Amino acid sequence: MVLWIAWRLVDSGYFTASRPSVVTIERSEAGDRLLVDGKPYLVRGVCYTPIPVGKDYEYNFWGDPARPWITDGALMREAGVNTVRFYRMGKNPAEVRRVLDELYSKFRIRSLAGHYLGFWSWPPPNYADPDFRARVKAEVLEMVRQYKDSPGVIGWILGNENNYSFDGKVQRWSSDAIDAMANHEDQRRERARIYYRFVNDIAVAIRRIDPNHPVILGTGEVKSLDLAKEFAPDIDILGMIAYRGPGFGNLFRQVRQKYDKPVLMIEWGADSYNALRRKPDEKAQAEFVKLQWQDIERNAAGGKGEGNSLGGTIFEWTDEWWKGNENLPRTWSVQDTAAHWNHAAYHYDADVPGGMNMNEEWWGIVRLDPKEDDEAINARVPKKAYKELQDLWTK
Repeated sequence: MVLWIAWRLVDSGYFTASRPSVVTIERSEAGDRLLVDGKPYLVRGVCYTPIPVGKDYEYNFWGDPARPWITDGALMREAGVNTVRFYRMGKNPAEVRRVLDELYSKFRIRSLAGHYLGFWSWPPPNYADPDFRARVKAEVLEMVRQYKDSPGVIGWILGNENNYSFDGKVQRWSSDAIDAMANHEDQRRERARIYYRFVNDIAVAIRRIDPNHPVILGTGEVKSLDLAKEFAPDIDILGMIAYRGPGFGNLFRQVRQKYDKPVLMIEWGADSYNALRRKPDEKAQAEFVKLQWQDIERNAAGGKGEGNSLGGTIFEWTDEWWKGNENLPRTWSVQDTAAHWNHAAYHYDADVPGGMNMNEEWWGIVRLDPKEDDEAINARVPKKAYKELQDLWTK
């Protein structure tokens, strides 16, 4: 009876661990493993931004008195989720610590804490500007100081798809010296050099403050990883964002050849709206998600692949109803069925006229019901992808 009561108190969150976890990386012939307090830890996670119907990214869920993370945490635990990824932390450290601590103490769900490195700032980022770099670095180090002792934190993610500012055409930045270069490839490589050196500088500074948690470089795809290897050698883990359809092809081998860091898939998944049939398609999403996770797991230590996968955080937990028209608040209460970009590898609706088949507001593995439940938040309705992952993660 005493043991049962003690277990219930721990399970309810009555007791909260007071010490931070020690997270290390083991690299051997068997593959790469993440160790949390000395025990192997395969990340089975979700990207977590619980924005309710009618709100946008400015919504402060950290301070919501309804505490949506409690409802979500219980549902996550049932699915075998052990990790959440936060793209950015809230403005109030006390609120953030409460969320981190309650997710861990009540549900044993650990957290990856992120910082955009100013990528979505206004004015747009300029990594060639020393003052901009200094400000962003100070923000990151303050984040680390604030949350490094939270028992649920297991790592720091720097950036998201920031490399698309030189590998793509998103949030482009430059300098007079870069503009003076005649060759566009030289310009790209110089931007990459500046950015990766900056990230490496932050990683070194983080390690001085917090030697117990790895630093993760968030990057989209593999194009400039050869430059990351040269200019960001002090990164611990590559946080990979990749959407390649039902699997990842040779991605894990490409990382091995270009950068040779352990890989954590920090964004992957599929949307649940079929642009060709013009209706929700949870079955197709579930089939893709299953194959994607099996590929991630196959490339983990002991699997038949490259052995450099540490797991992943699927994009995303719940649908976001604001993304289709982020500048029109009146549209945030209706889930947009318009497609916003195209990707032929998502073949279940790739044949739609015009080719636009990717629906930004339908990526969650949990659907939001606009009506509120007993906890005064949008009711959560697990999709088939949730149940597929539950089968995979709780077996």
